Amino acid sequence: VKIIELNRTKNKVVVSRKKVLEEEMEIKKKETLSEIEEGMTIKGIVRRLTDFGAFVDIGGIDGLVHISEISWQRIDNPSAVLKVGEEVEVKVLAVNIEDERISLSIKQAKPDPWTLVSTKFEKGDLVEGIVKCIVDFGVFVEILPGVEGLVHISQMADEHVTHPSEVVSEGEQITVKVLDINPGDKRVSLSLREAKKENKEEKHEVKVKEVEEEDLRGGGVTLGDVFGGLFEKDKE
Repeated sequence: VKIIELNRTKNKVVVSRKKVLEEEMEIKKKETLSEIEEGMTIKGIVRRLTDFGAFVDIGGIDGLVHISEISWQRIDNPSAVLKVGEEVEVKVLAVNIEDERISLSIKQAKPDPWTLVSTKFEKGDLVEGIVKCIVDFGVFVEILPGVEGLVHISQMADEHVTHPSEVVSEGEQITVKVLDINPGDKRVSLSLREAKKENKEEKHEVKVKEVEEEDLRGGGVTLGDVFGGLFEKDKE
């Protein structure tokens, strides 16, 4: 504790534990500011959540993790993936010693999922995805956690589409075809229209194959089936 008031005449002593803690935190904050550097990866404790991000205590001082730096996946609110008191690993993005402001990132302390795109997908692949966002010019579909590709409105259907919401809904699972992959620019072009065409062709091929197999087993239509009745009449 720290003595904050001493009155010998009245034999009065006022002490404060809070003052000691505040001074200790101030010392710790100065140490952190002097040691921290951009690019470092450190651990911290989530102290407060807001609509725009999370404040993380990294040692006597809180740094801000903006909502866009919380997860590689699209999130609407920090509370969806974080809890107060939770320990997290963060990467230091920027340090402003004068203003005592620190920008942090949780997602950049983890592997970038875009590095997996080239090994997971190729042009022409049919993949399952979840519609994450609908805009006037198309829809963004998540094909891997943290990886979204764009289905342009022109690739929604064969017929004219006024707005993508006429074809799909947010949260809907759809099959899309990969048209182009550019991991460097973090872009994947997808097509719902081409995926539907390919699915129809595959179904047609399956039906044809089933008919052929049935014929091979002797279950197909023969000339005897068609004209057998006529031959019987001639015999009579």
